[in-house]
This record gives sequence, structure tokens and C-alpha cells, in this order.
Amino acid sequence: MSRRSETGEWAPERHIRMVRAADAAEIAAIYRPSVIDAATSFEIDAPDGDEMGRRIEAVLVVAPWLVCVGQAGDIVGYAYAARHRERPAYQWSVDVTVYIRADHHRRGVGRALYGVLFDLLRLQGFCVAHAGITLPNAGSVGLHEALGFRPVGIYPAVGWKLGAWRDVGWWQLPLGELPRAPAPPLSLRRAQALDAWPAVLRD
Repeated sequence: MSRRSETGEWAPERHIRMVRAADAAEIAAIYRPSVIDAATSFEIDAPDGDEMGRRIEAVLVVAPWLVCVGQAGDIVGYAYAARHRERPAYQWSVDVTVYIRADHHRRGVGRALYGVLFDLLRLQGFCVAHAGITLPNAGSVGLHEALGFRPVGIYPAVGWKLGAWRDVGWWQLPLGELPRAPAPPLSLRRAQALDAWPAVLRD
């Protein structure tokens, strides 16, 4: 399925769809370098496919998990949303995450995934998205700010990884006008039944 890129060109080699159980091992492989080789993730041990599968199931109770499939049928990136915090007053806020396979950086995959993800989150009724970024990370900061995220604060020296104390910055994106009295967000299952859902996802 084709989608229009940020430059206005059609990109038939990419297709964004909801995650499937069979995707877990490929997703784990994309995530692994951010755990083992970098401070991007604060995990120390990279999850295997089975553990990633459990995480995917947990996320899908609440919000979408998307994958970007390349021309060869392999997964080149993924993005998902999760609860920002558990207490009820936080229910309209989500944390969002995107990871791109190393050989597909700077090809618009992150923008494409986030664009679809944000539209689906709006359908569910979520109001604000947040992104936590281990600093420094100019590429991730640039991507998020290009999409409208604005910095809201830094947790200095909040984690120790790869021999150094690491800061984590937080960025925020309103997903629309903040309602005066918001209705609870729709569950993922209910949102998928909306007529508008297939038009956004084009799965």
C-alpha cells in the first residue's frame, strides 16, 4: 500500500500496518542495538522475541502498535503508544516511542509511522503525547521537534548506563484542542470499529 511521504512523493515500497504476533522477533532485533550498544534505552538486557511479544500484547490493550514494512516484506521500523501514568487523571496522555532499523535512518520512516500513530490516537480520544529522549540525541530531538513536539523539562542524571550518568529530556505534543470536559478515550478495540479507522491505517 502506498502512502504519501513528507515531500509529497508516493512511496510504494513502504506499508504501515498494525503489529502482528509474528513480528515480535524482528521488532526485538531492531530494538536490540539501542539496549546493547547505546544509552537510547535504559534497559540493560535486550528482550528476546518472546518477551517482546508479551510487551506487544500489553500495549495493544490500550493503544496502537504499528510497524513499517519495506519492499522486501521485512520490518524497517515500529512505533507505539502507551499509558503515560496509571492514575485515572492521566488517562488522556500517552507516551510514544519510535525505533527505526539502522539501515533505514533518515528515510522518513519515523515521520510516516508517527503520522499514522497520531491520527489513530486522535480517533481514540487521546489528547497529549509525550516522548522521553536520552540526551544527547540530536536525531531524535530533531524528529520530534519537526513534528511539533516542544521541550517541557529534563531529568538530570536520572540513569547510569555505559559508564556515565544520563539525562532524559521530555517533549510534549498536543494532539488537538484540549476539550473542557473530555470523554474517556476509546479502547483500541472500540476505536478499530470506527468507520474512520481503516481510512487512517489503510491496512
